[in-house]
This record gives sequence, structure tokens and C-alpha cells, in this order.
Amino acid sequence: MAMGAGSKQPRSLAVCWYAARHRSFTLIVWCLTALIVLVIFYLFINHKEEQIVRGIDEVEEETFPVKLARSWRNPPAVRGKGEHRTLPVVDEFLVESSAVHHTFFQKGKVAMDPVNSGNDRRYLYYPGRVWLDTDGKPIQAHGGGVMYDEETKTYFWYGENKDGKTYKAHDKGPDRVDIVGVSCYSSTDLWSWTNEGVVLHGEEENLSHDLHKSNVLERPKVIYNNRTGKYVMWMHIDDANYTKSSIGVATSASPTGPFTYLYSKRPHNCESRDMTIFKDDDGKAYLIYSSKGNSELHIARLTDDYLNVPKDVPRILVARYREAPALFKFGGTYYMITSGCTGWAPNTANAHAAASIMGPWETLGNPFLGGNEIYRSTTFFSQGTFVLPVAGLPGLFIFMADRWKPSDLRDSRYVWLPLRVGGLPDEAADYSFMFPLWSRVSIYWHKVWRLPKQSYRAT
Repeated sequence: MAMGAGSKQPRSLAVCWYAARHRSFTLIVWCLTALIVLVIFYLFINHKEEQIVRGIDEVEEETFPVKLARSWRNPPAVRGKGEHRTLPVVDEFLVESSAVHHTFFQKGKVAMDPVNSGNDRRYLYYPGRVWLDTDGKPIQAHGGGVMYDEETKTYFWYGENKDGKTYKAHDKGPDRVDIVGVSCYSSTDLWSWTNEGVVLHGEEENLSHDLHKSNVLERPKVIYNNRTGKYVMWMHIDDANYTKSSIGVATSASPTGPFTYLYSKRPHNCESRDMTIFKDDDGKAYLIYSSKGNSELHIARLTDDYLNVPKDVPRILVARYREAPALFKFGGTYYMITSGCTGWAPNTANAHAAASIMGPWETLGNPFLGGNEIYRSTTFFSQGTFVLPVAGLPGLFIFMADRWKPSDLRDSRYVWLPLRVGGLPDEAADYSFMFPLWSRVSIYWHKVWRLPKQSYRAT
């Protein structure tokens, strides 16, 4: 018995040692496996981030997310002179209860949030999602533009504050919001925006004032006058029936206001609707506006103080029915993006080019790439408002657009996408007097994208 008991002890110790060794080996294997998984995950995330950064000028295709009940290609008859057709898919988009509308205005989608976004989502643009400011509130800067202030090294985004009830002034009137004013947001990285407040307020009491809440204030743009030291705002001023068709001018000694409203007028005694202003490299500034029932665009140099326009005015894109002009310059050539004239309904945009800002201007065709044919035919269900040069990255711009929501205009979204200039245009130019010297304007669709890191801070 003693010898038997003694012979079992070494065997028992051997079994325990083997079991412990096996457990240790298993633990090591699992640790190594976990480490490998983490490394793969890290590489995947970094590769994905690199794809976002490097993929700015890559064409990203995407199937249309909704099965349509009928063909989207066959528009109804033109309803009136100069009024463009809207596609059936656009008609669905405008109906709040439709699946198409729901797809592009989803509730509960993660917003662009500078306060609560983790490092993995910081600086990522999600076109069409709710965009929050640093107070956690939706940005209200519709139909606007961005000015870079050299003195403060800061970007300022000005736009319409539509934080009010949407309604119709009369049965056949367009959807509208009473004038709240022009909002201003500041940023040093073009992604995290601080609300500087309403810098030009609507008028509550004086019915005769241009800015009375019952009127219309649209597409405000601001430029700085180096000679006078003033920040000058131009905007579209109208009445509820869009019969006033004028421009308005305001000035301020500070980019964050308050702005003092000066006057309104019809430039060159012509009606003026959608408009923008553009400051050239030499300090000269220009007004571009839709006129004569939106059938043509007018362009004129501003006076040296940026407060008025001269008598003469070139007419461009005559009988083209273009609006929402957004002008920019690259390589000594002037470029412009315009939309068709379909009210709040999205339509097909065109790019244009000219050797002189006064023209002649030539149409280069639809600048949009990626997505799908419906997206490209509807400007990704948006309308352009401004083209912003990205500091430190020549040839890279941001196309700024609004995805209008007529049923609730305060919930209209922002569609910011990368724009590049380079290569030959896909379509022959209208008059071919300069073709093919013009470079192609390309605006790329991306579900999510990010600017290169060197542009995160203003320089």
C-alpha cells in the first residue's frame, strides 16, 4: 500500500503540471489571437480613414436607396414660361410622407456634433445630416456663404436663420418662414462652428421696413473691404409675393456684427432675385444676380466701397433660366455653378467658365460625379449656394449647398462636398470659342468624407 500510494504522487504532480502548462499555452494563444485581432482592427480603421482622406477625388457610386413606384425620368409638361420641369422622383422627395423624403431626412441619424463626436468621427462630413454647433443646436445658416478673415485667421459662415414656423402667405404662395435675420458662425477648422448670434435682425414692428418679418431675406453674402475697413453684406430682398425683386446692403465694423442695414434697390433698374458677390484677387468685387424672370444673369463690378453698382451691366447666360450662382476662381479662370429654376425642388446644376469675369461665359455641363443618375440629375437633392476655397490646398474647394425641406424649412440640411478643377470637360462647350482650354469642374459625391489634415486649421 505504501509503495502504491507513493507511486501515484509523482503521476498526480505530472498531470497537474501538464494541465497548468496547457492552460498557460491556451492563455498565450488567446492573448496572441486578441492582439492580432486588435492589430487588424486598428489597421482596418486606419485604412478606412486613409480611404476617406485619399478618396476625395475618387468616384463613389451608390444605388438609389428607395425602389420607385414609377420611372423617375418622365417629367410632366412644363407648367409655364421659363418654368423648368421637375422629375417624378423630385415630386416624391417633396412629399413629407413619401419613402424618398424619409430617406433624405431621417430622424435619429447621428448628427455632425463637435461636442459629443469621438475622435473617430471628428472632422468627418456627412452630407445631408443634421449639423450641430458648439452649443449642440442645429446650425441656421441657409443660402449662405463663408468669408475668411485674414486679421483673426477665422472663417465666418453667414446665412439665413430659418428657425421659425413654415407656412404659406396665401394659397398659391411658396412655403416661407418669417424673417428672423442673418446668423453668423465662426470656425478655425471648417467643421466645428460657434454661434456668434444673429448679426442682422428682422424687423418686428415697422411694416414699411425691408426687413419686416413678413418680407423675404435670402442668400446673404459678406466680403471685407480693405480700403474702408468695413464688412459689407449683400442679400436678396423681396416681399412675400416676390415682386420687389431687389438687393439689400448692410455694413459692420466687425465680422460678428451688428450689421447696419443701409438700403435696397433694383440694380440697374432690373429685378434681382438669387444673387451672390465675389471678391477678386485684386480687391475688386462683383455682384451676380438672376434677372428678367430668372431668364438671364447680370454681372457688375461694385463701387470701390462695395456699396453700389455702376450703370452698365453685362447680361450673361441669356434665355438659360439659371439661378443660385456660386462663383470662384482658379488658375486665372473664373468658374460658376448655377441651378435651374424650380423653386424649392432640386434640379440639375451646370458649371460655367470664362476668361474674364464679365464674360463671355461658356457652359461646361453637369459637374457632379458619383452617386447615381438620380443624384447627379438633382444636385444630390440640393441647391448650390457658395464655393469655398480651402486654405493651403490650391485646386481644392468645398461646394456648399442646401437640401431644402419646404414642409419645415428650419430642418433644411447642408450638403458640403469636395470640388476639384482639372482635366477636360465631358461635354462640348456651348460656343466652342475656347474649348478645350477650359478645365473640368468636378464635384464628388461621398456618404462621408474628410478634408486633408493640413486644412483643419486656418492658415
